[in-house]
Amino acid sequence: IARLNENGGLLGRQVEWTVFDDESDQANVATLYERLITEEEVDLIMGPYATPFIISAMAIAERHGYVMPQHTAVLAPLMTYECQFPSWSIGPAPNEFVPEQLYEALATLDSPPQSIVFVTNQSGSTDFITHGQADVEDPDAISIAEEAGLEVLADIGYPPGNDDWSAIAAQVRDLNPDFVMMNSLGVESVGLIEAMEQLGYQPPLMFSLFPAPGPLLGLGEAGENHLSVSTFEPNEPIIERMGDEVREIVEEFAAEAEAADLPYTAFETQATGSWTAWEILVAGVEAAGDLDQQAICDALHESGAETTFHGQLEFDPEQNNFWPSDQGIKQIQDGDWVMVWPEDIAAAELRGP
Repeated sequence: IARLNENGGLLGRQVEWTVFDDESDQANVATLYERLITEEEVDLIMGPYATPFIISAMAIAERHGYVMPQHTAVLAPLMTYECQFPSWSIGPAPNEFVPEQLYEALATLDSPPQSIVFVTNQSGSTDFITHGQADVEDPDAISIAEEAGLEVLADIGYPPGNDDWSAIAAQVRDLNPDFVMMNSLGVESVGLIEAMEQLGYQPPLMFSLFPAPGPLLGLGEAGENHLSVSTFEPNEPIIERMGDEVREIVEEFAAEAEAADLPYTAFETQATGSWTAWEILVAGVEAAGDLDQQAICDALHESGAETTFHGQLEFDPEQNNFWPSDQGIKQIQDGDWVMVWPEDIAAAELRGP
């Protein structure tokens, strides 16, 4: 916002940013977006965090005809409003893309995993990766694992908000898989790893879907070689390839985050998604030359958006505006997250157990 305003704002006006806290309660989302639009009378909106919340916000945006860029809803078939625009895409079938990319990477190891255990948060933000999409006969992580030759030892589900990991830790230890795929959120994987540590057990390799990145680094040796998804990591080889503008953004973000005393200061996936969502919004407004919502929506469908971290994005309503994914796999190596797959965007080689 500061950069935007330093360069004249939008349509010659300075941008003011109003933020309401939904307290991670889906019941608050619709009320807050109604308030933003009808009481605050904002000109533009930005989507909230997490798929279920974004779906709630999307209903309000559609009712009022507002354009809504959003940065964390990746379940493309549910994002049916033609004026929502994703800044993080795992393509039209994320339940296929994620496991296929992950298993492809694992297959390159000298001793690829032969057995797998799934541990899954049963919320709408994660369960679709393990079990596929409701009422759609698409593959899922389990069936794709079996097709890849992995023996599925267990499929362990847990409710959102779970904070007792001892029983699941004991179950995983007893099964002793080569690989644990934990389709989880936030610090859940930290809780499971710590519970397994208390049992004197550590799986050879482990993956978390959407973890908080900092706490996993804080595990030290217990977090080494951990895997997750990523759209961007501030690794020097990647920054060198992408150029001076990316370096400037990464360094400024880290400095501001440190000054704000945030515990994790790296500009990575979440920051990239948020940054890109703003670029989409700015591109739509500038192309439309107006704050008319339909004109902004039409402009994005017609011209797309040029973005810093993903290049030129094109939005096809037939694909619910989701674009071909450039997401990769990252791994904790020597105490830091490093992009390791696919090879054309990697900053280091994937490490085995």
